[in-house]
Amino acid sequence: MFLTKQATHSFFLMLFVFVLFQTSFAQKVGVVLSGGGASGMAHVGVLKALEENNIPIDYIAGSSEGALIGALYASGYSPQEIEMLMNNIQFKDLSQGIIDYKYQYYFKRNDNSASWISFKLSLDSAITAQLPTNLISPTALDFGLLEFFSKSGAAAHYNFDSLFIPFRCIAAEIEQKESIIFRKGNLAEAIRASITYPFYIPPIVVDGKLLFDGGLYNNFPANVMYNDFFPDFIIGSNVGSNTSPVEDDLFSQVKCMLQSKSDYNIQCENGVIIQPQNNVGTFNFKNPQPVIDSGYVATIRKMEVIKRNVERRTTAEELSAKRKIFKTKEPVMKFDSIEIEGLTKKQSEYARKILQHNKNTQISLEDVKQGYFRLAADNKIKSIFPKAVFNPKTGLYDLQLRIKKERNLITYFGGNFANTPISEGFVGVQYNYLSSFATSLYANAYFGKLYSSGQLKTRFDFPFKTPLYIEPSVTWNDWNYYKSSNLFLEDVKPAYLKQNEAFGSMNVGLPTGKKGRIVAGAGATNITSYYYQTPNFTQQDTADRTNFEAFTSQLYYEVNSLNRKQFANQGERILAKIRYINGTETTIPGSTSIDTIQQFTKFHEWFQFKIFGEKYFNRRGSFKIGILGEASYSNQTAFQNYTASILSAPAFQPTPDSKTIFLSSYRAYKYMAGGLKLIFNIRTNIEIRLEGYVFQPYQQLIETTKLSTNLGSPFAFRSLIGMGAVVWHTPVGPMSLSANYYNTEKNPLAILFQFGYIIFNNSSLE
Repeated sequence: MFLTKQATHSFFLMLFVFVLFQTSFAQKVGVVLSGGGASGMAHVGVLKALEENNIPIDYIAGSSEGALIGALYASGYSPQEIEMLMNNIQFKDLSQGIIDYKYQYYFKRNDNSASWISFKLSLDSAITAQLPTNLISPTALDFGLLEFFSKSGAAAHYNFDSLFIPFRCIAAEIEQKESIIFRKGNLAEAIRASITYPFYIPPIVVDGKLLFDGGLYNNFPANVMYNDFFPDFIIGSNVGSNTSPVEDDLFSQVKCMLQSKSDYNIQCENGVIIQPQNNVGTFNFKNPQPVIDSGYVATIRKMEVIKRNVERRTTAEELSAKRKIFKTKEPVMKFDSIEIEGLTKKQSEYARKILQHNKNTQISLEDVKQGYFRLAADNKIKSIFPKAVFNPKTGLYDLQLRIKKERNLITYFGGNFANTPISEGFVGVQYNYLSSFATSLYANAYFGKLYSSGQLKTRFDFPFKTPLYIEPSVTWNDWNYYKSSNLFLEDVKPAYLKQNEAFGSMNVGLPTGKKGRIVAGAGATNITSYYYQTPNFTQQDTADRTNFEAFTSQLYYEVNSLNRKQFANQGERILAKIRYINGTETTIPGSTSIDTIQQFTKFHEWFQFKIFGEKYFNRRGSFKIGILGEASYSNQTAFQNYTASILSAPAFQPTPDSKTIFLSSYRAYKYMAGGLKLIFNIRTNIEIRLEGYVFQPYQQLIETTKLSTNLGSPFAFRSLIGMGAVVWHTPVGPMSLSANYYNTEKNPLAILFQFGYIIFNNSSLE
């Protein structure tokens, strides 16, 4: 039987309507990912299990860590790619605020000091202090999010419905105490807002609102999923809960004060909740794989329930093709303009010169990244938030930088507390001025029985194509080794030895690469030493005195990427220095001296060349090896007596304890020294250190019966130094208990317990 022409048309019309109806009303699946810190990495395993079983994902929504994982998936990353990303060293560094070694800049660092903590103030109409609001720096994380999400956001024309998978994420606006739902806009910015855990990373401003972690008010946005997309079935992955604050956990207490109770139920009739089980800490992103696997296992356990409720299937081939189509829409990341917000015109000019951006020229992502981290390393800059916005007219991106300059006034406090009389306090103050060039005025003071010091310093930074700084300074150092002794050991009366130093210098520095600098400088110094050359003296006796007035100049090359200013276990430091010294020695004997000359005067002139190297291996492991080497060559001549000679000789001081004791056996004009460090991390911030060193002088300085100085036979004498220590790296500084061994000393073993930093201002003859 044949259908009429009209009947045929009616049949095909009905078939078309049926297919359209079936397509339009095909079962839609939404996935909701909760917040939960590092536990949220389990969501990756959930997505992986769903894809492997061909379960379709039509919409995705998340808060906090769930927003990050969801955004990666919505941007076209496969679960396997996200899994690899989470296990990557670079991602772990981002989660801890660590800048990739490749992008760390040394040139702008302040000199090391004994500071524990700093307070930043503004010199406005009233002086206001600024306490730290975050545990880690967001510098690396912010640029990482820009790299992850800028291309996918541009491909979607900044509409989250047009991503690979339609997406929603949540942030919290704490002034009005309300959730903010991101449906459009800059994807990287939205994710940064959603993952801003209070006091861990600082909040950001979006459209005039200060935004925090989305989990504060809606840690499981199933209601957003239901209201925005109205799916037929919701799969929820939940690693959060409405928990009570923990007594000794500041973060849980703060979050509990700010957080509202979240509803962890599915909002529609059809849905399933997957609850991965893991015991990972909130900020512990170091071992992602077990956490990811917990999500995978929990999802497989629910798979039969999911398959009974979700009849549709999406094959791996279909997903791969869809991802490929979406990726072809992503514009290549090239930039042609940089917009700076938050600085004055002259300050913006300073920033542009550091960024090394010339207008009307295209910039690659790598060049932008180099400039961004170079500017972030400048201590006049407090923070930078980067935003990449695609311009369809040019086919290129605009880089928008929201920059905050550092506070004008910074105060520093610190020092060192020990079981021996080497304890000291430290205070410092710095004033910053930023215009077309940068200026810092700096002053510090150390005060203690062993060491007291004061320093005034100014640094002018010029952002030329090759940056340059000029740094004049004046320093006063006062050492009193007579007051330094070890209370844990036999009371051995030390030699009376005091040294006062005042010097002024002018240094000029240039960067060499990211980690190095070349510095040239000159100055004048006056060093006065007081000492007895016999242990038998009374309070009525007068000490011998040697005064050395000199001119000194230096040229040195330094590379420094050490991760800590004391007890480092990563990175390296290389120093090559040449110094020229000429001056006049004046020695006046005291009442116990055997010298008959009332005053001795002699002119000295010498060159000194010194090289130093320190390097650590196995950067990521729990066991690390470090090596240290040092060599000094000098044509220096002896002073009038042995004590004055040994005081002016270069010293080998590889351990903190050795910097606090006057050790004549570890000083010489020409020497080689070196050793090995074995470091065992027993917990994240606790380590055991075993260090051993050999000091080999070319010719030992020998005291004669007439208290003058002779040079020994070449390589006839050598000394050893050993240290075994347990070190806890607290948030403000190291705490250590060490046993120190010096084989040439009368009492070779010294026990030192100390908290803080054994770091001093520079000396003119170093």
